[in-house]
Amino acid sequence: MQNKEVKMNHYKAIVFDLGNVLIPFDYFKLLNKLDEIDEGLGKRFAERYKNNYEVHRKFEKSEITEEEFLKTMLQWTEGKLKAEKFKIYYSDLFEENSNVTSLLPVLKGNYKLVLLSNTNAIHKKYGWENYEFLRYFDKMILSNEVGAVKPEEKIYRAVENFTQVNPSEHLYIDDIEEYTNAARKLGWDVITFVSAEQLKEELRKRDVL
Repeated sequence: MQNKEVKMNHYKAIVFDLGNVLIPFDYFKLLNKLDEIDEGLGKRFAERYKNNYEVHRKFEKSEITEEEFLKTMLQWTEGKLKAEKFKIYYSDLFEENSNVTSLLPVLKGNYKLVLLSNTNAIHKKYGWENYEFLRYFDKMILSNEVGAVKPEEKIYRAVENFTQVNPSEHLYIDDIEEYTNAARKLGWDVITFVSAEQLKEELRKRDVL
């Protein structure tokens, strides 16, 4: 039996963002469901959410509890649905991008794989934690567990604390340029994700695929 090919580049850890890289999401699915409950409720909720986005960020950093977050959400949805129904609607946003997730078993043998995500406990439990592809990751670094969000340095350092390799030996993939720029400043190589084909091409350039 032939030994599995060992890549000859300098990377030891490949770090993936979750949302809009591995699992595209669409908040309009939530807003449409709210409109079905009461016409215009989706738009009113979206305006409140956008104008008070610090609530979202605080929940992602576990600076407020799930109960506190839900109390605000139920106010913003004008008391027209119960907490459990809101959690389901709020998390029914995601679809797997199999063109990207199919890369994980290919990469697994040669690199430490880390998931790095700004997320929250509701989205994890009700939205994405049961995806099969997650088993390929050696570690998940999640904002609500670390107490920091991208682009804050603390969350990238949490990755390094796990991988125990040099910053330059990390390759980070994220669709938000602000987040890849923050990683680049720490010495990581980065790919700002646009599409599966663009990602594959960038990985080939680096002799990762």
